[in-house]
Amino acid sequence: MNILITGASRGIGAAAYALLKSTGHQVIGHSSRGSGELVAGDLTDPEAPRHVWEAALERLGGRIDVLVNNAGIYEAVAHDSSDEEWHDAWERMLTVNLQAPADLCRLAIQHFRSREGEVGRIINVASRAAYRGDSPQHWHYAASKAAIIGMTKTVARGYAAHGVLAFAVAPGFTVSEMTDDYLTGRGGAQILADIPLGRVATTDEVAETIRWLATDAPASATGAIIDVNGASYVR
Repeated sequence: MNILITGASRGIGAAAYALLKSTGHQVIGHSSRGSGELVAGDLTDPEAPRHVWEAALERLGGRIDVLVNNAGIYEAVAHDSSDEEWHDAWERMLTVNLQAPADLCRLAIQHFRSREGEVGRIINVASRAAYRGDSPQHWHYAASKAAIIGMTKTVARGYAAHGVLAFAVAPGFTVSEMTDDYLTGRGGAQILADIPLGRVATTDEVAETIRWLATDAPASATGAIIDVNGASYVR
């Protein structure tokens, strides 16, 4: 399969990128700055999603079978920040975590629907926070991930008849560059106490879930949201 995965320079994205490549797929990754292998695109720029899509499409010979929307940010803003800081934080979070994935989903759906009788897949990386919320400094993060869930289900319902399958992964805390400092600090013990499994998920576990959804999940599972959180939140 030909696969585009955003946010492939670290964490879950890097693990999924490596796993999908190692299992024989043609994979184009993306990062904000790019590299020799990764397509560059700052997703705070409204024009970046189309640039990333078109660059990946060119590298993959004009065909993409799977889109993995993994890129995202996790930045804090306090409720008592200034109005300007508050609005800037919300705008940045929703642009990167919601608008950019929505733009890429739209481009993927157009591409998939142009191929009569063939199936295309979309996997959106959401979060446990979509269902149980997040810290008082991360209203905007939880809201962005809840919206990703709603968008995924809407795409699944709206385009299944056109060969477009949509899924989401909802990890809890994951061992990655984004969480290492917090997990090794005073917050780590509290986090672990809230996870019945007794540990946080690894990036490899989330990557394997992404791989399964991208390549093996049955069509009838479209619209499914897969939790990877050690039973710290069950639905």
